[in-house]
Amino acid sequence: MGTKFISTLVPIKSWTWRNFPICYYSQGNSGPCVILVHGFGASGLHWRQNIPVLAKTCRVYAIDLIGFGASAKPQPGAEIFYTFDTWGEQVADFCRQVVGEPAFLIGNSIGSIVVMQAVVSHPEIGRGVALINCSLRLLHDQKRSMLPWTKRFGAPILQSLLAIKPIGEFFFRQVAQPKTVRKILLQAYANQEQVTQELVDLLVAPASDPGAAAVFIAFTGYSSGPLPEDLLPLLPCPAMILWGTEDPWEPIDLGRELANFPSVQKFIPLIGVGHCPQDEAPELVNPIIQEWIGELV
Repeated sequence: MGTKFISTLVPIKSWTWRNFPICYYSQGNSGPCVILVHGFGASGLHWRQNIPVLAKTCRVYAIDLIGFGASAKPQPGAEIFYTFDTWGEQVADFCRQVVGEPAFLIGNSIGSIVVMQAVVSHPEIGRGVALINCSLRLLHDQKRSMLPWTKRFGAPILQSLLAIKPIGEFFFRQVAQPKTVRKILLQAYANQEQVTQELVDLLVAPASDPGAAAVFIAFTGYSSGPLPEDLLPLLPCPAMILWGTEDPWEPIDLGRELANFPSVQKFIPLIGVGHCPQDEAPELVNPIIQEWIGELV
């Protein structure tokens, strides 16, 4: 299903949050509500292979977090801070103001932290959370001691360099090139046939928006805030975790440790899949999500 087709089938919609335009996609007329939250550098269109399937039995919403996709990209620190608190508040307000009832919240990568933050801060909005290759935040200040010495010392140096505006903007321009995005995706996706030109295009397009570089720089320097192991004990609703076994960035052996928290009802490994299973293997992910929601409603 192409980007143009999904944009026609599921028209882009807009919601104003804190005076900023926020993009989202929705489909489905009945059933429980589901909110899909993308990972770093992605958008609601990263769920384009999930929305129509889930919408057969649910009311589905895929939101662009502020700073990403077609949503506003205000300068960080002036009117907005790009933190999990901010994104958690955005998702909670979206649930109350647009969705209008408690929902199942599903996130990929940093989107998993966002949905947990949202329901921990606002328990009334969540019926359940599903975490797909949850970001382990391995460059977090509290985890640096666990890293190889090259990353332990190299990451803060790189963050300091990127914080210098001309250097950060130059680096972002290099990363945002289609060839570079394709190389990154070929690392993230175990099934490289799924790295299509459509996928590259939908990730590259928002990078040309004013403010995109500033958002990138702000988040790459963000080494504080919540860890998944901080939020999981506080969850007011049941959780399910899906994990691609071939994720090169978030190792499944570390991910399995999250299954030890009482709120986690299921931990499901997805064999031979990388960091973005919802897009790389929707034929596996969609039925699991449908069954999970069916068990909880």
